[in-house]
Amino acid sequence: MRIVDVNEFYSPTGGGVRTYLDRKMGILADLGHELIVVAPGAGDGVEERPGGGAIHWIKAPPLLLDRNYRIFVKDEPVWAALDRLAPDIVENSSPWLPAWTVAHWKGDALKVFFAHGDLVGAYPQRWLDSVATPHQVEQAFAWYTRYMGRFLEHYDAFVTNGPALAKRFRRRGLRVDASVPLGIERDWFSPDLRDEKLRASMLAQLGLPPEGHLLLGLGRHHKEKRWPLVIDAVEAAANDLPVGLMLLGDGPQRKQLEALIAGSPHIRIFRPVYDRLRLSRIMASCDALIHGSDAEPFGLVAWEALASGLPLIGPDEGGFAEIADPLFAETYAARDTLSAADAIRRLFGRDQGILRQAARVASARVRSDEDHAAMLMDYYARLFATRRGGSPIATPGAA
Repeated sequence: MRIVDVNEFYSPTGGGVRTYLDRKMGILADLGHELIVVAPGAGDGVEERPGGGAIHWIKAPPLLLDRNYRIFVKDEPVWAALDRLAPDIVENSSPWLPAWTVAHWKGDALKVFFAHGDLVGAYPQRWLDSVATPHQVEQAFAWYTRYMGRFLEHYDAFVTNGPALAKRFRRRGLRVDASVPLGIERDWFSPDLRDEKLRASMLAQLGLPPEGHLLLGLGRHHKEKRWPLVIDAVEAAANDLPVGLMLLGDGPQRKQLEALIAGSPHIRIFRPVYDRLRLSRIMASCDALIHGSDAEPFGLVAWEALASGLPLIGPDEGGFAEIADPLFAETYAARDTLSAADAIRRLFGRDQGILRQAARVASARVRSDEDHAAMLMDYYARLFATRRGGSPIATPGAA
């Protein structure tokens, strides 16, 4: 099967979308399929990938607010690429011009809108959370839901990257045809990487003895991550517990966060760790992951932490809430600092041996990105059978 993803979130200097598609390209090639990404670039060109797959760049202007990215401004170059590539499936995840470009393309491929995020949750709900409830913001932006409904009429399927997004869109009245949760690169993460000497060293950096509690906060320093809430919650819990917080990451909020923790003896910010093996050892050697974002639809970091055998603390909304089994996690009321502090106290008030064993057992069930790709291709094969009235296309390795 040939899948063409018309994706204006793909960039040579991009983040999660680029990582996801590069990885997916190789996995689908191993499964006997082909993924081609059509993306806006500095110039026209084709970038073949070893083992299968390619990036077809179409010259396009940069996004003014973030010059790491470019945007499509014309339908015709994308239509020409689709005509030339003759895909079986066309994927798109942008709700702006590409949504309509794909919708109005005259080819006979099945059209799939694959949602990786929710713009209402990521932006207006976060901007307005001090003056309006999430439900009130959703009501105010009902026009956006109606807009989505208009272009989705032209698609064969609306798919989300997990149940959290599916619930949001269905609550707003949109029909979601499938939820195919993402996966992680399982090979990097394991509870067996836990290193007690490394743990003691990290606690010492936070001014705590080996019997202290080590929390990890991992992710970009961006408003949607709600790090100020996490910091305030840890400081409140530290009045009752020997608990410290390591924040690994960087981003536009870094200076604000550094000012917030100035004088705090048990909270420190460290630059991102790009050595994957060292990052995996750090994760496995902490005592729990603490998460603040209620807007993330999937919770990639939480899945990686769980695969490392870490108990979890996070909000009761968003992608995190879909992961948080009470056997190994404590949740708090989203956007509530005092509730988050109580969740920290509850987690470290539990038997830590039993808690870690529950997380270790759960780590074996964390979905890999290979699992995700096989599930997605199995769904596409069934889509062919039901929407075209023919036989399913063979899906090697489908789970």
